[in-house]
Amino acid sequence: MILKLSQINKHRIKALLILCCLISLSSNLFAQQMELDTVSKVQVQVKKYPVIFFTDTLFYISSKLGQYSAAERAENQSNKLALLIENDALDLALFTTVEDEVSTEILYGERIIASITKGDGEALGKEKGVLAQQYMAAIKASYTTHYDKKNLFANLTRGGLLLGIFILLFFLVKLINKGFNKLIDFILRRWHTFFKGIKIKNIEILSAEREEKLFFLVMGALKIFLIIILLYLSLPIIFSIFPATKGVATMLLGYITSPLKVIALGFIGYLPELFMILVVVFITFYIFRAINFISVEVERGNLSIPGFYPEWSRPTFNLVKIIIIAFSFIVIFPYLPGSDSPAFQGVSVFLGLLISLGSSSAISNIIAGLVIIYMRAFKLGDRVKIGDTTGDVIEKTMLVTRLRTIKNEEVTIPNASILAGKTINYSVEANGPGLILHSTVTIGYDIPWKQVHELLIGASLKTDRILKEPSPFVLQTSLDDFYVSYQINAYTITPEKAALIYSDLHSFIQDAFNEAGVEIMSPHYRAARDGNQITIPPTYLPEGYISPSFKGDTKTGKSNN
Repeated sequence: MILKLSQINKHRIKALLILCCLISLSSNLFAQQMELDTVSKVQVQVKKYPVIFFTDTLFYISSKLGQYSAAERAENQSNKLALLIENDALDLALFTTVEDEVSTEILYGERIIASITKGDGEALGKEKGVLAQQYMAAIKASYTTHYDKKNLFANLTRGGLLLGIFILLFFLVKLINKGFNKLIDFILRRWHTFFKGIKIKNIEILSAEREEKLFFLVMGALKIFLIIILLYLSLPIIFSIFPATKGVATMLLGYITSPLKVIALGFIGYLPELFMILVVVFITFYIFRAINFISVEVERGNLSIPGFYPEWSRPTFNLVKIIIIAFSFIVIFPYLPGSDSPAFQGVSVFLGLLISLGSSSAISNIIAGLVIIYMRAFKLGDRVKIGDTTGDVIEKTMLVTRLRTIKNEEVTIPNASILAGKTINYSVEANGPGLILHSTVTIGYDIPWKQVHELLIGASLKTDRILKEPSPFVLQTSLDDFYVSYQINAYTITPEKAALIYSDLHSFIQDAFNEAGVEIMSPHYRAARDGNQITIPPTYLPEGYISPSFKGDTKTGKSNN
């Protein structure tokens, strides 16, 4: 009985153990099934992106690599494949693979075409190296299938474009040539009368015929220049048609676009500095206008400044203008393009050195010109004597002064020479009492001085342009060994006619003294007078005049006059 119970318990224990094993197995199977369902659901949710070559979908990308998503990787690989077929035919032997720990690279030469990661392989249950070999084979197969057909169509298209460009160029060159010929004919027909040549005073620089030939030459050169520009611009278009010459097209186009781009960017970047320069120029311009207005009003006498003479207005304005220009240039200089470059600074220093070394005489003349202006030594139109030159002032500049002499000679005198010497202004008293003209005669002691005074004053009063008031006067300047020196002084308000006045005065003095029977002892001489003809002209001698004989005392050795 006891044995039966023990056997029954053993069977129950075995059944219980079997039941536990079945429950454990079923739970494991359920867990595995749940895991497989979860993986399948995740796989269903993962999105795949195609890599396209020609019109074929070679493979899909479903995992990201670094910062690039699956979509970006697929797009990049498609673009790289598309770039391959833009050039010449591919060499399929250049396709290789390189494997590392992260990915397997598909290369064409040294260019990376695609990267196959471990995630790409796990998504398809394959090693990444094996998967890369399959993808490379798919690329080769797609190229072999489509390239010949695409290449034939592409070459036909390129040939058609090239032919069209040549035809268009032919018609454009023909149009330019014909248009310029019509333009030349129109200008000659409409404005032919304007071709009169170029003359400077009486010197013909360019005749009318040569001017017309020069016009034809300029228009022809302009036409050729436009045609060359057109042909040059067409070269990048022609070279860009063929894949092998696209680099040449880019290079030729860069020769034009690069300088233009640099100029445009430089101009845009320079706009703030340009605005500053324009502001300074604007302010300087209106300061000039204000100063010029004041200068003109002072010069015309409409505005009076105590101690400031009207003739100072123009040179003072020029001096202030130079100072303002210098100050404005100092303000503008830092904003000039390239002003901070060593080359610009070197050229500025060199020019300054040249000016300082080579213009010392010019600077001295300018300083002298300013001093002369503010000294008011003379003005335009004055009769002056500078050194040995006498004439009328016809021009005053900062460097030189020009005189016109009584012989109508134009003399240029540096201002430094004027400042270093003396200047006589004959016109300064023209509006006052007048300029005193004077001349000297020598008369013997035997003639009464009162008679000489009367003769000289009477002769001066007969002279044109000699003033009656103040009246002329005579000075006895010396008592010499053989004669007395008499100086006649007379006033005139026309110093520019001094040479003519002197000529008339001297002729009247000669007539007056001859009529009075008075000899003028200039030049003086010694003579035994008794028995000699007197020096009065014959027309002034009395009728029947006989020269006295010579009388001398032989005992005493004296002669009688």
